[in-house]
Amino acid sequence: MGLGIGPRGGGGRLTAMGDILPFKRKTAWQKHKGSSLCRDGFHKWQVVTEKKFDVKQGKLVTEYRCQRCGKTKIKLL
Repeated sequence: MGLGIGPRGGGGRLTAMGDILPFKRKTAWQKHKGSSLCRDGFHKWQVVTEKKFDVKQGKLVTEYRCQRCGKTKIKLL
């Protein structure tokens, strides 16, 4: 039998409760990697079709498209 802790005898590195693990500070490139305005929900909406009438719902429809990513959204008035 091994001297490790756990059901399988352990084999990994054991740390005491009070040990502090060092963390590396992120570089500027890592900090901003993948953060784009559109990914964070800040789109640049532009009106594509304004005030179409939806017969089924009986409301005016305005369609918006993001200039940066091309995502579309529809707003009923």
